[in-house]
Amino acid sequence: MQEVFVFLGQNRWKYGWQAVVFWAKRSLDPGIPQCYDAEVQGGNLRVYYLEDTPDTSTSIALGLVRLVVEPTSNIENRVRQLETSVRALPVQQQRHAIELVEQALVYKFPDRPWRELEAMFGLTEWKQTRFYQEVEAEGIQKGLQQGIQQGIQQKTIEIARSCKQQGLDIETIMAITKLSREEIEAL
Repeated sequence: MQEVFVFLGQNRWKYGWQAVVFWAKRSLDPGIPQCYDAEVQGGNLRVYYLEDTPDTSTSIALGLVRLVVEPTSNIENRVRQLETSVRALPVQQQRHAIELVEQALVYKFPDRPWRELEAMFGLTEWKQTRFYQEVEAEGIQKGLQQGIQQGIQQKTIEIARSCKQQGLDIETIMAITKLSREEIEAL
């Protein structure tokens, strides 16, 4: 709530607003602090319990919220329901919805590789999502940087070996290659 109020204040929000708090079940709700009573009374802050919501099999938004709190044993069913709902959307909206499902799955399974998630849930469109493309581009960039660094390090070692074979002293080799004394002696 603090972040909501900071955002509203920093942006001099002139319009109405609403915030929604979802709890998986009532027993998890510690209650809204008293300082927000006016927001609750004014209808700006609402609390919903997923255990009380009607069937969410056709609602992508509620299905996504449920996906985050769904027991692992039922995730596959929830994803199938979401996939059916997503397929009913226009093509452009499908991509955005798939990205949301994907992000929820990544949130739900942070330690699993995306290929495993893709295989588990059959979301082959992932490769077309912005998330996948950004992760792939980042991986390519890191790989290139590592390759360049390894190439530079390898070339530096070759130069140091050549200098050592030609009889140059260690200080000169250190000045040329920026390698440490220990690294040069190890050659």
